[in-house]
Amino acid sequence: MNDQPTTGLVLTGGGARAAYQVGVLKAVAQIRRESNAPPGNPFPVITGTSAGAINAAALACRCGNFDDAVRVLCEVWENFHAEQIYRSDSLGVIRTGARWLTMLSMGWVIARWRRARPKSLLDNAPTADLLRRMVSSEQLREAMKQGHLQAIAVTASGYGSGLHVTFYDAVKEILPWTRSQRIAVRSEIGVPHLMASAAIPFVFPAVALPIEGRTEYFGDGSMRQAAPISPAVHLGATRILIIGAGRMHEPPGPRAHSSEYPNLAQIAGHALSNIFLDALAVDVERLQRINATLKLLPPEALARTTLRPIETLVIAPSQRLDDLAAKHLGSLPAPVRTMLRGVGVSGRGEDARGAALASYLLFEAPYTRELVALGVADTMARRDEVRAFFGWT
Repeated sequence: MNDQPTTGLVLTGGGARAAYQVGVLKAVAQIRRESNAPPGNPFPVITGTSAGAINAAALACRCGNFDDAVRVLCEVWENFHAEQIYRSDSLGVIRTGARWLTMLSMGWVIARWRRARPKSLLDNAPTADLLRRMVSSEQLREAMKQGHLQAIAVTASGYGSGLHVTFYDAVKEILPWTRSQRIAVRSEIGVPHLMASAAIPFVFPAVALPIEGRTEYFGDGSMRQAAPISPAVHLGATRILIIGAGRMHEPPGPRAHSSEYPNLAQIAGHALSNIFLDALAVDVERLQRINATLKLLPPEALARTTLRPIETLVIAPSQRLDDLAAKHLGSLPAPVRTMLRGVGVSGRGEDARGAALASYLLFEAPYTRELVALGVADTMARRDEVRAFFGWT
């Protein structure tokens, strides 16, 4: 009988902020080597949402060699350019962002011309090209066949049904689960699922996916995600490493504020932070309350419930990523900076406005490298907790 816990990995959304996750994984790999821990994939269950879904799938595809998988992720994130994720040239921005902003201001005039209706602020066709080089359904199935991976899940939000859908694949027969406003669908995970999960609302176009005999358009999985930890639990994880993208461990104290009326970029950044960051904190608190309650139950009462304690380790940025992004606004391609200036992103450093919105779109190496380094530093600072969590001595 195997009494070893099944370790799950939960990677949340956050656009370019997901570089932080790679830094955490890089540090975990280093701590494992220092501890002379057994080889193999430390995360039999891997789940992700939005940009976290992309990291999850890329890691799962190569999880037979965990160090190599992390190395590949680091190479991508530490050398990023926005053009690898979305069209950042003048023509590409004009075809999407400029038209989109024009529709916001003059849509009532040109609404009759359907060809003038862009689907999103940015064209993320380059993302699909990148994903096809990094991820494939065949690699995921082979990882499961070889015993390196037990299950993987990515989530997306259906614009038509309003349902939050978890697409999953697993070695064992796991029945799909249904909860209020969220369902699970067994499926081979491919590039379209990742594109849908990472389709930031308004910013990137929705993606059509087959579901239950029909086709529906899906957007970012962080939307309406009430329980981001849930898929890992349903897929059999009994302890979970959760990597956040902000707010949970950020320094306390007053934040920069302005008495001026918020511009569109500030409102959009606030809305995206609500979508990407808030649900995880709530779900972690819920899980901690359940664990605390279960500890109070006598053995006979515990035997009558299907609930079991789930050990968790949460690693999240110790610095405000909005502030880090503010230092790197100049790294964005000139056409993108011009477009974002039109919605209110301006300045740099302490004088920046709209940095929260930019923090999700800053797929540029100066910013992503700093996030990777922060992920490494935050995790190494908690080296003893990491060792205790995995049982590495």
